[in-house]
Amino acid sequence: MKKLMLCFTLLAANMSLSQSAVAEIQSKTSSDLLLAQSAKGNQKQEIKTYLRQKLNLKVDKVELAPMPGFYQVTTNQGLLYISMDKKYMVYGNVYQLGAEVQNLTEKAQRTHRLDKLKDFEKNMIVFPAKKEKHVVTVFTDTSCGYCKKLHKEMDAYNQKGITVRYLAFPRGGSQSNAFETMQQVWCATDTQKALTQAKRGIALASVKMSRRCDLEIQQQYELGLAFGVNGTPALILENGDMLPGYVPADKLVSRLSKK
Repeated sequence: MKKLMLCFTLLAANMSLSQSAVAEIQSKTSSDLLLAQSAKGNQKQEIKTYLRQKLNLKVDKVELAPMPGFYQVTTNQGLLYISMDKKYMVYGNVYQLGAEVQNLTEKAQRTHRLDKLKDFEKNMIVFPAKKEKHVVTVFTDTSCGYCKKLHKEMDAYNQKGITVRYLAFPRGGSQSNAFETMQQVWCATDTQKALTQAKRGIALASVKMSRRCDLEIQQQYELGLAFGVNGTPALILENGDMLPGYVPADKLVSRLSKK
């Protein structure tokens, strides 16, 4: 009986020691994790500061990249990748190889585009389809030939059930004539009419202005840059994909209908 009691006493002591050791390990692990998270936070902030000072980039988000040793950085000039030691930077598409080749950059941009577009919905010039099936956002320039062609065929898009929402992207920036024209368009009381006139080459001097919106056009232009737009028209689809250039209504509805 005494031997049995001794065994239980030793077992209880060992269990107590084990629990104490586990608690100590857990505490150390938690501490290490906090230190690691703090170090990562500092490193991300360093990257934000570095890109702002060296490249004059405004950084929206820094997160781990899909490939090891790099951060994925969302900036006002698009998506880029920078090594954790800040020695290397990749500006362009990154692909994952395997059974299927995946464009990881475009995949990351899709979600970012859709999130950002929500903030600009009130500033869009919308040509709605009566029986809406799809919604496409188009970055446009009133001086762009293919933008004019797309707009001329608006009835065809609407008849296919495609609602077209416009945002301004004056390709020459804030110093271009198109920037000034698009200010007049977006400031007009009837923005649909003003945009149609501008794309037909009709002077907008007689358009009644409702507000100053030079800042509004600049913000839309910068949004396009952040999305990777480098020409017009540029179409943002419902899933966040971006199609550069003019796409006829038949081809566009076919693309939108694919699941």
